Amino acid sequence: MKGVLICGGTGSRLKPLTEITNKSLLPVYDRPLIQFPLQTLLAAGIREIAVITGPEHMDQMTNFLGSGSRFGCPFGFRVQEKPEGIAQALGLAEEFVDGDSVCAILGDNVFFDDLSPIIKNFKEGAHVFLKEVSDPERFGVAGIKHTKNRNSEIVTRNSVHVLSLEEKPKHPKSNLAMTGCYLFDARCFEVIRHLKPSHRGELEITDTCRWFLEHDDLSATILVKDWIDAGTFESLFRAAEMVRSQRTAL
Repeated sequence: MKGVLICGGTGSRLKPLTEITNKSLLPVYDRPLIQFPLQTLLAAGIREIAVITGPEHMDQMTNFLGSGSRFGCPFGFRVQEKPEGIAQALGLAEEFVDGDSVCAILGDNVFFDDLSPIIKNFKEGAHVFLKEVSDPERFGVAGIKHTKNRNSEIVTRNSVHVLSLEEKPKHPKSNLAMTGCYLFDARCFEVIRHLKPSHRGELEITDTCRWFLEHDDLSATILVKDWIDAGTFESLFRAAEMVRSQRTAL
């Protein structure tokens, strides 16, 4: 399996901080934000990783990550010229993934669950990680029923079957948001090539996942611990507080 760290977008909700650097390089307590999703990939044994980012901060991204030698993995870098959606960014890594399965993760997401058992046991289809939130209308939302998780040896009440997916619905069918970690087999790139832009003018990762759902090949897990999409000042501050609390508790 290959890894793809998606660090594109303009970071408009974090301006003026993002006028000088990519939001994935902003500090979360004692390290840059990007190191948290990177560690999720490394913990799952993924050692070939592509980093997708915009042209305006590519030099800072490459300066920090370098060749990847200090993290024990080689990095490839791809430029997303315009922020036209997560799926569009993932599509840029098709040549890098080269027919393998892929774990795509957003560079501003912090996971406190250990995702590595599910990532390591992923075989085919697609898998998403869901989390209960108070404001589901801000996310891709899943309607679910509980079942066994075929992609993991760990079978718990948190393994579910997805019935529906909606992107930022006005009237969500549940409070289960899709988090920024996605597992796909290589078919995802063919799906992305045939996607049409949404009303937002973007290629939506929710639409990519929906293709697998419609082909009865999508599974999901509900996260137990905290998850933070650190794309706002409040969530970035909360992430720092939680990481600090975790560090001091050890």
